[in-house]
Amino acid sequence: MSERVGFYPGSFDPVTNGHLDVIERACKLVDRLVVGIGMHAAKQPMLSVDQRRSLLVETAGAIGTRKGVAIEIVEFDGLMVQAAQRFGAGIVIRGLRDTTDYNYEMQMVGMNAQMAPDIQTVFVPASPYVRHISATLVRQISQMGGDITPFVPRAVLKLLEQ
Repeated sequence: MSERVGFYPGSFDPVTNGHLDVIERACKLVDRLVVGIGMHAAKQPMLSVDQRRSLLVETAGAIGTRKGVAIEIVEFDGLMVQAAQRFGAGIVIRGLRDTTDYNYEMQMVGMNAQMAPDIQTVFVPASPYVRHISATLVRQISQMGGDITPFVPRAVLKLLEQ
């Protein structure tokens, strides 16, 4: 039986408890999970790529160890589906919070299926306790001096306190 490789893309700026929920649940579906930090030239991230990578190594790595799943943290630019192919993934993992996410993701599934018909997209619905969390809102709250403690892992708080 061949290894099931999943690709979970995102900006992870910063990594949130919602992201970690999806990673933990994705570990039940794959033998190896490649977490891809997407680089977008038009976006100005709050955290550097190195900081995001470090946070994911610490937080997602612990989940992988606990679940017995190899987790690899990579960076990519360009099309997500091409990155998934490059890293040997047969499954793309996408987290869903609500119907807005679903509508957008369904469009992406159709486009990706035409470009890479061998890659399947699997939707992982967010757990109720993290469904409301988005990295965009976390960034906004943080930049305005609000408390993001309930939304992010301790490692993010520690980094932002520096």
